[in-house]
Amino acid sequence: MFFGLGLVAEVAFGALHGIVPITLFTTNAVRNIRPVFIKTARSFGLGPWDLARTILFPAALPEIFTGLRVGFAVTLIGTLISEMFGSKRGLGFLLMNALGVNNVELIMALTLLLVTFAAVTNSVFMAIEHRIYRRA
Repeated sequence: MFFGLGLVAEVAFGALHGIVPITLFTTNAVRNIRPVFIKTARSFGLGPWDLARTILFPAALPEIFTGLRVGFAVTLIGTLISEMFGSKRGLGFLLMNALGVNNVELIMALTLLLVTFAAVTNSVFMAIEHRIYRRA
């Protein structure tokens, strides 16, 4: 309710849903880096920025990208829900109107559109994630 109703509230609601899994996956990724990597970097005299750039980020990248994939899915759901209940435009608004007037064709078309978009986007994320995991 801090952002009111409208586009800013929809974006904030969706972003807040996505930030949580991305933060959790990133924290877990950095926490699970093998200590020998950090000790080796320190023995080579790497500073904090070099340590992050050469050791921490590459080692944590696969899990960070998994968090981005999950965060995208949750953000999509959060944004759709905010449009369904607090907007006067958007796919969620159209879906709620179609449900209200029992327009089955529009309901199915919107559902197919959303499922197709989510599946294609998830497939792209999965392909990129697979390449990152193979490198790691």
